[in-house]
Amino acid sequence: MPSPREASQSLQEKLNETLEAVNKTITRLLPETDLPEARLFDAMRYGTLNGGKRMRPFMVMQSAKIFNVDMKRARRAAAAVELVHCYSLIHDDLPAMDNADMRRGKPSTHKKFDDATAILAGDALLALAFEILSDPETHEDPRVRCELVKELALAAGGQGLCGGQMLDLLGEKEEFDLGTISRLQRMKTGRLMTFACEAGAILGKAGEPQRKALCNFAQDLGHAFQVTDDILDVEGEVIHLGKPTKKDDKAGKSTFVSAMGKEQAKARAEMLVQQAIRHLHIFQGDRAETLKELAMYVLKRRA
Repeated sequence: MPSPREASQSLQEKLNETLEAVNKTITRLLPETDLPEARLFDAMRYGTLNGGKRMRPFMVMQSAKIFNVDMKRARRAAAAVELVHCYSLIHDDLPAMDNADMRRGKPSTHKKFDDATAILAGDALLALAFEILSDPETHEDPRVRCELVKELALAAGGQGLCGGQMLDLLGEKEEFDLGTISRLQRMKTGRLMTFACEAGAILGKAGEPQRKALCNFAQDLGHAFQVTDDILDVEGEVIHLGKPTKKDDKAGKSTFVSAMGKEQAKARAEMLVQQAIRHLHIFQGDRAETLKELAMYVLKRRA
């Protein structure tokens, strides 16, 4: 059950609290250095500490709270997830990928530094994420650490982020049907969100039904997140998004909006959010209340 203080906090306050805590953890894991290769670490810090909502770390922290996981352990797992997410953004912005000059309202990492440094920064962030999860400080049980490493590897590799990015690139040259678009986004966006929720259950050694419920919640929420992202790309404002709008349309990419139309896409997002919330009914009382609030936040977000 949440404490009285937690119950009185708004979702935004909880998001801000997580952002601050995870940023402190990342700052500690990525200290400044005066070594000759300092430029690499500067780029790593720039790519991770230069804004962002920390939604995936928030999912780790909230799922961990359901099972009374030590928050120090949860923060380390949350930081690892965010490092993988930031690595993917750094590489996604490169000229060979989406060729984006702006990220979070500031020059993307390859524009601030250069292409080669951005590639190395992304590679190093990915490696650091696994270093964090494999450390006994994350959990004393080696089986838990191995499970975290395995599931994050699946989320980040060819069955997840990388495979989804490949489909995303192919989508610039060929028109995808709705099923392929859904699969693309399930891999590119949803898979890491799924791991974020699953990580809390793994840390808490949760039973299979509870772990599956969190995975199903995250899959639907990740799908809804991408649908709203496609809608924001069409009708959002640069000042809120921190990046150019209508870039998918200009690139000729197949999106939920292009396949369904804006109104049907909005209806789909609402259906997915309600479906996501239903998966949490397995948790009695208010144990998963904040995750339900997060689902509604995704539906109403402007950035």
